[in-house]
Amino acid sequence: MTDVDLDHHGDAELAPGLVDLAVNVRGGTPPAWLKAVLHEALEAVATYPDAGPARAAVAAAHGRDPAGVLLTAGAAETFVLLARALRPRRAVLVHPSFTEPEAALRAAGHPVERLLLEAPAYRLDPAAVPDDADLVVLGNPTNPTSVLHPAAAVAALARPGRVLVVDEAFADTVPGEPESLAARTDLPGLLVVRSLTKTWGLAGLRVGYALGPAPLVAALAAHQPHWPVATPALAALAACTTPAARAEAEAAARELAVHRAALLAVLPPGVEVEGDPRSSFVLLRVPDGDPVRQELRRRGWAVRRGDTFPGLSPDHLRVAVRDPATSRAFADTLSDVLTAVRTPEEIH
Repeated sequence: MTDVDLDHHGDAELAPGLVDLAVNVRGGTPPAWLKAVLHEALEAVATYPDAGPARAAVAAAHGRDPAGVLLTAGAAETFVLLARALRPRRAVLVHPSFTEPEAALRAAGHPVERLLLEAPAYRLDPAAVPDDADLVVLGNPTNPTSVLHPAAAVAALARPGRVLVVDEAFADTVPGEPESLAARTDLPGLLVVRSLTKTWGLAGLRVGYALGPAPLVAALAAHQPHWPVATPALAALAACTTPAARAEAEAAARELAVHRAALLAVLPPGVEVEGDPRSSFVLLRVPDGDPVRQELRRRGWAVRRGDTFPGLSPDHLRVAVRDPATSRAFADTLSDVLTAVRTPEEIH
């Protein structure tokens, strides 16, 4: 048992007719060319999947040996595989962060310790991680704070005898991926987890991968069934790791930065932006957060509640970055809602 609902995710906030600010998938995706790739891949589903070309494409994109690439049915599968393959003596999870790693470890019976980063900056201090932790998990950029930790600070956590898991599901939402460790092969025990879900709009396809030392990748793969990644997902992996696709993702990341700035510029007084947001979402702290979220929902807006993330409260709301027009409409509604839920004493 835990003190928060680790199984709650943004899709639970959605309902027909609501504007989706709860899920961090880029709007307007998948693009037409990627849909064509998926449709073409359906012609090959009568035969068993061949992961070789996709594994080679991912390896080439990150300058790694294919033996260090694990293809998965969604990045979240990696956390289940870790929980099955490892027997950590002291697992430390850096929070607030994506809850699936903790949920998977607890489901497998492993004890878990939380390292809670301090508000409002939520910055990682490598010295705060216990020296004897043999499994450390963190996100970069971190969901839900949108904080991007310096690569040097994250790399400082790697050491012999420790598995360091860095969830980089949102790394390609940052122009240039300046703090990514995906190309690092010199850090002992480093496992970088990546996803196609956010940038390419493939949440329903379940496709991701992990990059790490070949022995660790082999240990994780031993807990997968045969043919764990479907043929259309393999086709998407190969297509989304080409130079042209990576250039498109980079352009999307630059546009996202402009849209995020537009959102931050129109937020009403009384709303605090926590952390230094660098990804496709922002973490807000608002007074009377739960009533505000419920009233936003009644008025047609879905936002992600924050109190199911360890270290956050009902006053925290995670809001996805959308186009400036959508952000302005949201900010106007939020301003009205904040006024509506305030008591007469608060107004005066």
